[in-house]
Amino acid sequence: MKIDLAYGKTGLTIDIPGDQTSIIEPQFIPGLPDELGAIKTALRNPIGTSPLRKSIEPEQKVGISVCDITRPMPSKRILPVILNELKHIHPSNITIFIATGTHRKNTHSELFSMLGELPMSGGYNIVNHDAFSQANLTKVGVTKEHIPIFLNTDWIKTDFKITTGFVEPHFFAGFSGGPKMIAPGLAGFETIMKLHDSDMISNPNSKWGITHGNPIHDSIREIATLFPSNFTLDVTINKHHKITSVYAGEMFQVHKAACEFAHSTAMREVPEPFDIVVTTNSGYPLDMNLYQAVKGMSAAHQIVKKGGSIICAAECSDGIPDHGSYGEILKSQASPQSLLNMIEASDYQKHDQWQVQIQASIQMENDVYLKSGNLSTDQIIEAHFLPADDVSKKVSELLSEKYRNGTVCVLPEGPQTIPFLREVDRNIPYN
Repeated sequence: MKIDLAYGKTGLTIDIPGDQTSIIEPQFIPGLPDELGAIKTALRNPIGTSPLRKSIEPEQKVGISVCDITRPMPSKRILPVILNELKHIHPSNITIFIATGTHRKNTHSELFSMLGELPMSGGYNIVNHDAFSQANLTKVGVTKEHIPIFLNTDWIKTDFKITTGFVEPHFFAGFSGGPKMIAPGLAGFETIMKLHDSDMISNPNSKWGITHGNPIHDSIREIATLFPSNFTLDVTINKHHKITSVYAGEMFQVHKAACEFAHSTAMREVPEPFDIVVTTNSGYPLDMNLYQAVKGMSAAHQIVKKGGSIICAAECSDGIPDHGSYGEILKSQASPQSLLNMIEASDYQKHDQWQVQIQASIQMENDVYLKSGNLSTDQIIEAHFLPADDVSKKVSELLSEKYRNGTVCVLPEGPQTIPFLREVDRNIPYN
């Protein structure tokens, strides 16, 4: 059976035994026939608030939070519509904030690719958020769980705040988009570390599709409540990055609607776990580095047997990457167990530890193989993975040598589909 995997910009075709294989994909929803019209309608007929163009006075300073390069958010198609609704605001009074969280700043060419001609050349201010620059952060409060809230100072100073988000199930925050465009998107390092510490990550409710009772999502919502946006636009997209739904208005009502749509299309129940799960990280830009690819492994981990094998195909055009602390942490210990012991120590705190914690937890239960066209065998092994140069061959080897008459599942779009085993996992967003 030939199956096309989302891998890099070009894809990857594998050929594996069809009689032992199940394929799980999200429900395919075609793109909206008139994206621009749908966005405009949402902005002018919002949920729970006034139309965007009627909500802002000409002299007000406006901030717009957008996703960074690691997300397939169609900002290039959304922003012109938003900015057209704001023609009564001088471009110099509008700042577009790249909600990087702790990710690296986006390059000029990446910004142009993400945002398009109008935002880049129309006199608008473009700010790459820097979570590590204390000079650019302001403390605005503390959550009930004692998380200090540091947010981007320039964002705070804007009179009217707009968030734009791409909503899909998230591997520990429940769903992306919505309040995540404030924190962690525009939050300081100290805030982000507390949101991602080992206790938060290890909580059983910190997982795909769970919002109610998820301590990470609860804290993110609290921060957004204490220092809210004035207007939100959230979208869902299909595998071709076409917009499938669009919602605008009051943040939490908008996010709830988008989460319910994503939940119904992306989450799939399966009757029993598999011996082998082949996954991806949804292709470029989501699979641009190994750090991001952990999400695809986490999706596979939901339905693989304990002692089973995960094979992840992620191009990793951006490498490990060489920014952040993810690679450094991986190299610091000889095994996944040693990594977990270090991270779970009460005094340990390091950027990117959450990604390593999730990865190591998976590797404690499963063999995890990696197919990457841009990482060397040594890099793969240093990251505690097993190399798999040929996915088809590796599946055949495992079926013949380790899992005779075993079962295989393929997630061609990786974390765009979130499979689950138990009815209890059908958490309805925002209960």
